[in-house]
Amino acid sequence: MAKKTRMEEIFSKAKFADDANLYSVTFRDFDTLRTVSLPRFLEESENFQTIPASRITMIKNGDNVLFTKS
Repeated sequence: MAKKTRMEEIFSKAKFADDANLYSVTFRDFDTLRTVSLPRFLEESENFQTIPASRITMIKNGDNVLFTKS
């Protein structure tokens, strides 16, 4: 079995063990960065079908940065 990536662990915890509405996702949308709640991101991306995970630049839980892409 393959090990989950850091991003997969964050999404899994947010969806199943925490309040997903507390999480925000920042992603590249053409030439701009957009920040939306995790449930909104999953809805817009159609579960990563239209917005791939590679475009995510940051994931936050409140003010705590959980993931950042340099």
